[in-house]
Amino acid sequence: MLINTPSKKISIQTKEKTNKTHIFSGSYLCQPSSYQKKINITDDPYKKNHRFVFMHNGQCLASIDPDVILFFKVTDLKKEINSNNCIFLGEFNHDLIFAYELNKKESLSLEKIGTFFNLRILAINLSIEESNFAAKAAILIDWHKNNKFCSKCASKTKQNLHGQTRKCSNNKCEYQIFPKLNPAIIVLVMNKNHCLLGRQKNWPHKQFSTIAGFVEPAESIEDTVVREVFEETNIRVGSIKYHSSQPWPFPSSLMLGFTAVALSNKIKLNDNELEEAGWFSREDLASGLIKLPPKLSISRALINGWINDKY
Repeated sequence: MLINTPSKKISIQTKEKTNKTHIFSGSYLCQPSSYQKKINITDDPYKKNHRFVFMHNGQCLASIDPDVILFFKVTDLKKEINSNNCIFLGEFNHDLIFAYELNKKESLSLEKIGTFFNLRILAINLSIEESNFAAKAAILIDWHKNNKFCSKCASKTKQNLHGQTRKCSNNKCEYQIFPKLNPAIIVLVMNKNHCLLGRQKNWPHKQFSTIAGFVEPAESIEDTVVREVFEETNIRVGSIKYHSSQPWPFPSSLMLGFTAVALSNKIKLNDNELEEAGWFSREDLASGLIKLPPKLSISRALINGWINDKY
């Protein structure tokens, strides 16, 4: 794909970050489901306010200095893109934002313009709004890649409603598939002046995090908190309080954050998910005894809230 120098990035006013405004979160786009205007990618009258975000293998095209997502106008493209593969993300400041997955050859042609960044690295330097655009693009593109066949009749599916769904190509079936996400709980467990943290074997050396796990079928999120903490550490909890949530596009989770109070304190690793777990004081965390999770994660926000005595 041959591209001219990209247009200036969309004017974005960064929201003030609060304790409960997480990277990847937000509702800054007028969602496709509520967008009533006609979208036409190919007709010239509609091209002026189209902006494209380019992705490749889960990575987003951005500039290096400063770290901003590169948005392209249709006029920036020397070669027409396949409109059937464009995914409509929503409307922002009267611009229609689309995601487009580049193949390897196309991505190589853009190396002089920007760099494809892993979202874990890029997002920490983006505005909340931009990180939200990138997360949605990554989640939907990954979902499309993994749902190319109908789960009812095994026929091929095709992109539908500008990428909001997929539809079975079999005229006798026409089953419509909607994007799915995986809800998971993540909880900061407190025991007076200590909090419960654990680590998995494949994590960086000395890195610990809050307890987390996926919600199972027919299970409430509160029940998931109780079950996950007990399964992983043998600790019983109560006084469960919702904190906040965070989309987690690796590949498509929704992290539901909680705080809870421990009803017991003897740790026992009941399953093989954790390599180690322990009780840590504020002094332990401040001393550098362990490494905390990345700043972009809701886990870090939960821990920081406890350190600052907000619960």
